[in-house]
Amino acid sequence: MKDIRDIAQITGEALKQEGAEKAQYTVTFKETHEFNVDGGQFSLFRTLFDKSLSVTAFKNQKKGSAFTNKLDEETIGVTVKECLDSAESGIADSAYDIAPCQGEECFREGCYEPDADKLFARTKELMEAVKERNPKIVMEQMIVSHVKNHTLYRNTNGTEFEYFWGEYSVDMMYSAHEGEKMTSFFGSSVTMDNLDTPFIELGSLEKDLCDVEAQLTTVPMEGKFEGVAVLAPSSLVSFVASAINNFVSDSVILEKTSIWLDKLNTKVADEKITVSMAPTDSSICCSERFTGDGFKSENYNLIEDGVLKSFMLSLYVANKSGFARAKNSSFALIMKNGDTPYADMIKNIKKGIIVGRFSGGNPGPNGDFSGIAKNSFLIEDGEIKGAVSETMINGNLAEMLQNVVAVSKETIADGNCVLPYVAVDKIVISGK
Repeated sequence: MKDIRDIAQITGEALKQEGAEKAQYTVTFKETHEFNVDGGQFSLFRTLFDKSLSVTAFKNQKKGSAFTNKLDEETIGVTVKECLDSAESGIADSAYDIAPCQGEECFREGCYEPDADKLFARTKELMEAVKERNPKIVMEQMIVSHVKNHTLYRNTNGTEFEYFWGEYSVDMMYSAHEGEKMTSFFGSSVTMDNLDTPFIELGSLEKDLCDVEAQLTTVPMEGKFEGVAVLAPSSLVSFVASAINNFVSDSVILEKTSIWLDKLNTKVADEKITVSMAPTDSSICCSERFTGDGFKSENYNLIEDGVLKSFMLSLYVANKSGFARAKNSSFALIMKNGDTPYADMIKNIKKGIIVGRFSGGNPGPNGDFSGIAKNSFLIEDGEIKGAVSETMINGNLAEMLQNVVAVSKETIADGNCVLPYVAVDKIVISGK
């Protein structure tokens, strides 16, 4: 097997031979060491290897793309030809482009080589901690892994980005059981670039486990009322993702269906809300260092003090729409914390619900949403009364951002996002 630079060189030469006018290509070598736990027992130890090449080329203002994970010289040649053939059959569009020359740069992040013994020890330690602290929890599945990734990006304008990164991750799916009673499943995950800290202390793992156990005994909640929803980080991330997809993403800007289309540099949220995409922040583990379009990634604010500062656009949609491209293409989400302690946030709520997880369909174009609040708790008169069974909540994403009553001082960092608790008013909450 040729090394990563040999593969890139062969790809570049094949693109010239096929007559590509502009092109970009990425070679990735990935190695994954993985422990699987099923039903509380180790079930699988394996190492996975993955090598791939993705190519995008332009000819006569037409775009073609191709992908392969066979990296011999013959297959690379066939892949490049397929890429140019797909361009020939495409539709010309002057908005297609790649980044101008960004020079050459090498990035190194995380722990590139795994410590398999320590990873195994930390995994056993976690299993023992769960058994001791949360005996009603049944670990349906847990995947503990180390990923080592070497990526080389080049384009025909002279850009070369090389990225070495390595990270550990823990992904858990579990439920609580007591006699005939059983909770719904809950998932927790964390990512880290070292093994210095016991897994149970990372992210919100410890709290998540306790909250799921609490779901074994629920308090009744009947009728329908309008109140405050406290969005835990585990549910807040899904609401933010939905807002992005509905209001600032490529598709809605290109199709002009976003209700924020004319809202750049205007207030779209409460001034307590600042949302950043920050892949190079120290709290984010081994995130993007360059975009798929060939630009070096930079952190930026999507919303700053309630004001919409950017759309999340690729180079193509930026060229089509006339708006600026986003400075990165990651989902390295950081929301600025507030000045209200979580305990005080709860004390100030007359009636509402803590939403641990949200399960719902895609919101409407205007942001209307409806779904089930899972792993959630009833709040009355400033006190958490207890867990509630699956409860419907309804609202509007755009209005929700404007109806923020508090943002917690505390944040949860899981290696991929950093998020506070956010309390929003005027949410319709329906019991059974």
